[in-house]
Amino acid sequence: MRRDRIVPLIIAVALFMENMDSTVIATSLPAIAADIGTNPLALKLAVTSYLLSLAIFIPASGWTADRFGARTVFRAAIAVFVLGSIGCALSNSLTDFVIARIVQGMGGAMMTPVGRMVLVRSISRRELVAAMAWVTTPALIGPVIGPPVGGFITTYATWHWIFLINVPIGLLGIVLATRFIEDVRAEHRERFDIAGMIYAGLGIAGIAFGLSVAGLNFLPWPVVASLIIGGAIFIAAYLVHARHTAVPALDLTLFRLPTFRASALGGFVFRIGIGALPFLLPLMLQVGFGKSPFESGMITFASAAGAMGMKMAAATLLKRFGFRAILMSNAILSSAFLATCYFFSETTPAAIMFGVLLIGGFFRSLQFTSINTIAYAEVEQARISRATALTSVGQQLSLSAGVALGALAVDLTAQFHGHTDLRAEDFQVAFLFVAAISAASVFIFQRLSAHAGAELSGRAPPDGG
Repeated sequence: MRRDRIVPLIIAVALFMENMDSTVIATSLPAIAADIGTNPLALKLAVTSYLLSLAIFIPASGWTADRFGARTVFRAAIAVFVLGSIGCALSNSLTDFVIARIVQGMGGAMMTPVGRMVLVRSISRRELVAAMAWVTTPALIGPVIGPPVGGFITTYATWHWIFLINVPIGLLGIVLATRFIEDVRAEHRERFDIAGMIYAGLGIAGIAFGLSVAGLNFLPWPVVASLIIGGAIFIAAYLVHARHTAVPALDLTLFRLPTFRASALGGFVFRIGIGALPFLLPLMLQVGFGKSPFESGMITFASAAGAMGMKMAAATLLKRFGFRAILMSNAILSSAFLATCYFFSETTPAAIMFGVLLIGGFFRSLQFTSINTIAYAEVEQARISRATALTSVGQQLSLSAGVALGALAVDLTAQFHGHTDLRAEDFQVAFLFVAAISAASVFIFQRLSAHAGAELSGRAPPDGG
């Protein structure tokens, strides 16, 4: 297999492992809680601790890869993630489990941005669209198939295998990375911004954690508000700090590049809506329609199938229409298919829901591939590691915000209907709400030049008209 294909595949498998694992335990929490002697509500700490660990360590990923080499850090990230997985499987208490999830988060925080950096640095710009499609797919598939896979494994084996299955996958990833991935690193070593990492890490963690539990009745509202406000204060402190630091932990000057700004800001808004889908849809199917986790998983898997089908078409479509046209039209199309979930009911045939999600998954995957690729259109080689760290932070925050806003919409709708138990009709308005947010990203993408990213898409020379 050609190197320009095997490298994206290696990275995609690693990111699939990380993306799926972040959601796979959702349907297995009751079984895990019973086995380690705690209750499912307390075990939510395992989910949020993973999120916190990701948020805190992502800002350090770019500098670490530049300093020690991308291949070295990528392999180490996989190894740390596998060790955390083993720790989860061997846990006998809530404390053990939370600590193991934090270790997993440390590995995941390095795996995603460093893997993307390896891709951008080792693949030619003309091949980047096709390669990025491979890397985008696991981010879409993981959250969709995670819950049904977790439920299947827990039902027919034991919950321990949810984590032990990562061991052979991780070991294979390390071997393949050693053989096929170059140990690229920065030519000039820069001093690490420790203070910036602390400010950014605490700020991101506070906001991401606060948003992730908002609307879930997991913590009292004053605590949630304190987390979000405290995170915002640390972010503000970081902004002041970054203005007086030569090489900050997160390079915000990248926002001066039009293509990066559109990718980061437009992608943030788009993901807020789309990020709520893996949270809202399984809940509506199971809680609202009374379907089993396996039945729900078979329907939601359609999004993953649509994402897989996009891989072959992304490069052709972008070359034909260009990034600006694809990003604008696709923002509307993806949001429209998301809004279509409003019409789902207990009597809607599974085949109809599957078809809608299948086509919607295609457009969402195309949008994510386009967003992730154009981010690097104007980023020079020396700043690629900083760009990957900054985009990963934005993605983490937007997905957390999406889940929070989706949960809040469902909760407010239930209160409006005058009942405390969730019903099917409580989810309908939420789909319209998050779809409207995603559609609003079109106003950011329309500011792009018609020839934005032309070198990447191969549609026209950068100075062509």
